[in-house]
Amino acid sequence: MSKDMRNLRRLINLTEQPQSFNNGSPATNLQEGSSFVTLENGRLAVYRKHKGLKWKSYMSSDGNEYVDKKLTTHSLEYTNTFIDYRIYKHNFSDNIGTTEHFIPWQGTGEQTSMDEATSTLLVPFKMTCHKILFRPEAFDTDTADFTFKIKRQDSGDATPDEVASFTYTDRFVDNTTIEVKQSDFNNTPVVDAGAKASISIQASANPHGSSKDYYITSVWRTEVTI
Repeated sequence: MSKDMRNLRRLINLTEQPQSFNNGSPATNLQEGSSFVTLENGRLAVYRKHKGLKWKSYMSSDGNEYVDKKLTTHSLEYTNTFIDYRIYKHNFSDNIGTTEHFIPWQGTGEQTSMDEATSTLLVPFKMTCHKILFRPEAFDTDTADFTFKIKRQDSGDATPDEVASFTYTDRFVDNTTIEVKQSDFNNTPVVDAGAKASISIQASANPHGSSKDYYITSVWRTEVTI
């Protein structure tokens, strides 16, 4: 075997040992023009010092990419799947009494059934209720508990199924927003694509004797598949 071939094989089989430092982070020990390779939470990170600044990039072994801070891009196109958060307005006015009301997804027409066009969303992607913001006008009585429910009707099925519920038992403060979080529900409030989704509210006692405004916004974690 020629000397050149032996040198080539040695380079191919060579495993570079990462630099190590006895104190501080690589940023404080790197010399101008030098590099540092290390594992950070299972990711291979490459550092390099250039003109006094520390530069860093990750290398992937599984196709997943990570960004430590803000990602800025001129143009962005998804070609497979992505997750984002969708916001829906459900405002309405009514004297709700103690009847279960299904709040509107369009317009201001709340209903007493989810079998109505305004009170149901035909879910295009798998969605999980991240939170509900709820702000009523001043109540005549603040002793009523409010139960929030997520319901669905699966494709090919007209039967409403209760997905998750939560009862708010604290006293309401006039014109003050409360927040129902995903973790407050007794089950994961998730609805699959192709099903109909509804949100209902029900008071344990009549909170007022005349029509009042209800301001409601829901935020949903949405798993979009292109």
